Amino acid sequence: MKNLTRRSFVAAGMFSTVAVASGAYAQTVPKPQRQDGVGGDDPGPRNTTIDRDNPTLMNPPSTDSGTLPNLRFPFGDAHVRQESGGWTRQVTERELPVSTTIAGVDMRLNEGGIRELHWHKEAEWAYMTYGKARITAVDTDGNYFVDDVEVGDLWYFPPGIPHSIQGLGPDGCEFLLAFDDGGFDENSTFLLSDWFKHIPKEVLAKNFGIDPSHVGNTPDPSEEYIFAGKVPGSLDSVKPKGADEVSEPFSHRMLQQEPIKTPGGTVRITDSSVFKVSKTIAAALVELEPGGLRELHWHTNNDEWQYYLSGTGRLGVFAGAGEARTYDVHEGDVGYIPFAMGHYIENTGDTTMRFLELFKSDHYADISLNQWLALTPPELVKAHLGLDDTFMDSLKQQKSPVVSKDGARKS
Repeated sequence: MKNLTRRSFVAAGMFSTVAVASGAYAQTVPKPQRQDGVGGDDPGPRNTTIDRDNPTLMNPPSTDSGTLPNLRFPFGDAHVRQESGGWTRQVTERELPVSTTIAGVDMRLNEGGIRELHWHKEAEWAYMTYGKARITAVDTDGNYFVDDVEVGDLWYFPPGIPHSIQGLGPDGCEFLLAFDDGGFDENSTFLLSDWFKHIPKEVLAKNFGIDPSHVGNTPDPSEEYIFAGKVPGSLDSVKPKGADEVSEPFSHRMLQQEPIKTPGGTVRITDSSVFKVSKTIAAALVELEPGGLRELHWHTNNDEWQYYLSGTGRLGVFAGAGEARTYDVHEGDVGYIPFAMGHYIENTGDTTMRFLELFKSDHYADISLNQWLALTPPELVKAHLGLDDTFMDSLKQQKSPVVSKDGARKS
């Protein structure tokens, strides 16, 4: 021991710490075996990183049954397209085949970075997740729109409406885009530079009333998709003089809406009743406190497309015909619930869980299991489920979309 140098002592201590930590970490790897012994261990090969993040998939509740398609895909597994002004990635029907109604894009624009002037066949809905951006558009009546948006703000551009997005200071922006077609492809939009590049010079010159020498220098469209630019001036300085603004704005301050509040969290609903132009995307922003539950429910308007903004939890889905499956969900994941399937989302972490519910619809609509049973004759409910009076007395005639960790009676 007397020959043990300080360096070797420290190294030995570090090795012991790593060994202990590794042992503790290894113990957290789930195995496909329930406490009653059903199932067994998994000698491998296995991806322990994925298994640790998805304990419910590895060891599902005994109530799971049947075969359901995959209903979750992480943006972290999507290809990233990198450009001079930022980057983008998408989760569409190609990445998540069940997602037929909505496609999602995660986009980052650096300070000054510009998403080229463009338009789509599909409507574009957006939620700002970071920083600040400037958005512009023109409608079919020749009215202009320009606004600065930040975290929690939305925008919606109807199909065919030309628009742009630019990152502002001090650090640009990141946002979620949702398009009302699961088959959408971010790489197949109508780009301004692409069209200019494919119009004869003499036609461009005639259209704009100029000499042909002033056209023909358009950069290659591959350089323009998301390109570096300079931060623009103030809003007032860029508004076109002598032109009229759109009658209904293409942006909305979602976080300024008064939420539905319960002890378990909050819900903000934004559809065309409050965001007039948003005719094909209805949305809800849900916040669940630790242990909170987005109550058992289903939707009557369309499939549900989800985006998890923060936290961890589990998503339970009932598909009918004895089929049910539970999924682990994390920040950055996309979830998808086919039409009318019963489901819940539970916060299994120790921080607030936040997620968006999106629908290809002009309105938000759901059916609460609790409310349905409360408004159905008690004897009829008892006859179906063999329930006692204590259960029947716990039912609530008013919706409580978020249930606290202590249960609905506390919400």
